[in-house]
Amino acid sequence: MDKFIKDEGNPILGDETTGTLFDVYVTRSADGVYRMDLSARADDSLAVAFSADGLHWGTLKTTLRANPESGWEDLVNRHCVLRIGDSYKMWYTGQAHGNSYIGYAESADGITFERIRTDPVLVPEHPWEGESVMNPCVLFENGLYRMWYSAGETFEPNVLCYAESDDGVRWRKSPLNPILEKNPAKEYEQDRIGGCQILPHKELGYLLFYIGYRDVNTACICCACSADGVTGFRRFGQNPLVSPEDGAWDRDSCYKPSALYIAEEDCWRIWYNGRCGGAEFVGTAYADGDFKNDDFES
Repeated sequence: MDKFIKDEGNPILGDETTGTLFDVYVTRSADGVYRMDLSARADDSLAVAFSADGLHWGTLKTTLRANPESGWEDLVNRHCVLRIGDSYKMWYTGQAHGNSYIGYAESADGITFERIRTDPVLVPEHPWEGESVMNPCVLFENGLYRMWYSAGETFEPNVLCYAESDDGVRWRKSPLNPILEKNPAKEYEQDRIGGCQILPHKELGYLLFYIGYRDVNTACICCACSADGVTGFRRFGQNPLVSPEDGAWDRDSCYKPSALYIAEEDCWRIWYNGRCGGAEFVGTAYADGDFKNDDFES
């Protein structure tokens, strides 16, 4: 496949009036409407926007606000939303007192979400999870909920982990965790990894898009594949896919990818939040063609 090219219109969402927007999760409906769930730092809320082309986005609508009375979600961010039947299901990150947890909410209209439980559905328990579990990415396959999540430090996580659930609420963590860690031999992820999205792929099994950190303040977007989404990950030979660009709106870091294959255009598109100093907005990049087995390291 071709190399990823950043869109000339970047950033496509966010400015001084919105404040920092980050950690996007993009889906596309059967009728071609794009939905972007994202975190809005200005009011510590979760929000959604819609688009006909994935480039021009409508007004942000708040979907969930923090609940400081809970004791575990002074802040909410880093979430994913799935539509299953007539219900929208959200897994989100709650943060308080230096720790991060994963909560769960539902919605009938995809806009107004209500918490199903007052306590988290996933908490840090193991040494590799440190003080935080965050950035859930959930797939629903063959009646099973499958979650990939980041874990480790709260400022930026360190590893990727996996869990399964029959109902989306009670989760069983994999004994194989962490399923992916940094590779110090790779300059682009020598410090840590985090913030992933995983997608089924007809030839490769699953594609994992994730953040690679050269250091805790410098991030880029990477990709790996796995036959089952849990074991035997192989990194893309041309990692990183998207990197900071000197003098640009994303000069310091490119964070949390969300990717889709656009079949009618035979191309992949990645949405991500780029950082320049303290400002973070949303941009996109695209590459013609599809990923092939030979593109990945053996």
